[in-house]
Amino acid sequence: MIKNIAVLGAGTMGHGIAEAFAMYGFPVNLYEVNESLRNTVKDIIKKELLFMAENDLIESNEVEKILENITLYDNLEACVKDVDYVIEATPEIIELKQELFKEIDGYCKKETIFASNTSSLALCEMMKYVSEDRKQRMMVCHWYNPAHLLPIAELSYFGNMSEEVYQEVEELYKKAGKQTVKVLKDIPGLVANRIQQGIAREVFSLIEMGVAAPEDIDKALKFGPAFRYATAGQLEVADMGGLDIWCTVGDNLLSVMDNSKESNAILRQKVEEKKLGLKSGEGFFEYPQDNINEIKNEFNKRLIIQLKTSKNYV
Repeated sequence: MIKNIAVLGAGTMGHGIAEAFAMYGFPVNLYEVNESLRNTVKDIIKKELLFMAENDLIESNEVEKILENITLYDNLEACVKDVDYVIEATPEIIELKQELFKEIDGYCKKETIFASNTSSLALCEMMKYVSEDRKQRMMVCHWYNPAHLLPIAELSYFGNMSEEVYQEVEELYKKAGKQTVKVLKDIPGLVANRIQQGIAREVFSLIEMGVAAPEDIDKALKFGPAFRYATAGQLEVADMGGLDIWCTVGDNLLSVMDNSKESNAILRQKVEEKKLGLKSGEGFFEYPQDNINEIKNEFNKRLIIQLKTSKNYV
């Protein structure tokens, strides 16, 4: 049974993963090499917890208890040596992850399960330098951002591990309030990101063609397909509408829709112009820098409403 957890990396995803496990009472060791981030990450987590309390997702008296479940480390060996489960949330650089797993393989108990939060790198490459025994206890466990609010967790089951080990991790995630997706094949993007990129490709294409303004394209998605997707998956939606209708519409539309195999030119142009969205103050929309916190909080408030509602549709 998994009781003690280590999270490697305290950035956007790492701190959210640590926060999520800590919310459900798990002791979490959080490793971060950047001193500045290490010294401020608990303040970041506390602000997120207080915001959740303000929106009735947790009780305000739980905030300090949750923070006490997280212990910060600057020493990798000390962080991982006694834990049952390690998940890394470091930059998507294969050599970095290979060396990291190789190093902690020598520090951890033989029973410890290794995981990566990646959705783009192959598990077989990440486990290249670990022991043969460890390869049977290593997997991808992919979270969505923000990790402390999004309920999905994609868990790999690629044939390298036993059903018993998989179930042990799945049980951990269910105890942490996650909806798990069992991924049976090691493909880039796993499941959720591939679906998301399919939608994004057509959205960016519609912008490029000038079919509608950005706010209207987002409105079409939010109050059309995404309105159903909040409580129903694509396959259920298709069944409800009739597979014959979906087949006919597919024949009529798919041949004229975007089928590009690289990022859209208008998206690439935005990146070249340093218009990166919220982080730069402008993307497809404008984000006044003095209102950044309010904008992020409003976005997360909508996620909290969906999270509360989704509990009725499990």
